[in-house]
Amino acid sequence: MFRSLLRANVARSAMISQGPVRFYSPSNLSKTAISSRVIDVIKSFNKTDASSSNPTEITMESSFKKDLGLDSLDTVELIVAMEEEFSIEIPDKVADELTSVAQTVDYIKDHTDAS
Repeated sequence: MFRSLLRANVARSAMISQGPVRFYSPSNLSKTAISSRVIDVIKSFNKTDASSSNPTEITMESSFKKDLGLDSLDTVELIVAMEEEFSIEIPDKVADELTSVAQTVDYIKDHTDAS
């Protein structure tokens, strides 16, 4: 519901602090590489508890709401950041079900068009 508004009105720099640009080949990524990139996106997302002065450790079991302190709109913004990072489109129904780091990594791993 909010995703089309986010893409239209929210600049990427508003969601994620700017870092070095990374380029990856479009081959299948290992689960370890995906996990690392997902955690990097979360760490750079300025609305998580992980980006505060007293950061929360991010693990595969970390919940977006419970452990990282994200509300539903923040979670949508984070999923949009994941879509941009991996050059994939996550359907709204699936995005609503992604509530943890592990679920997000598994979804990206299962969709081989991610790069």
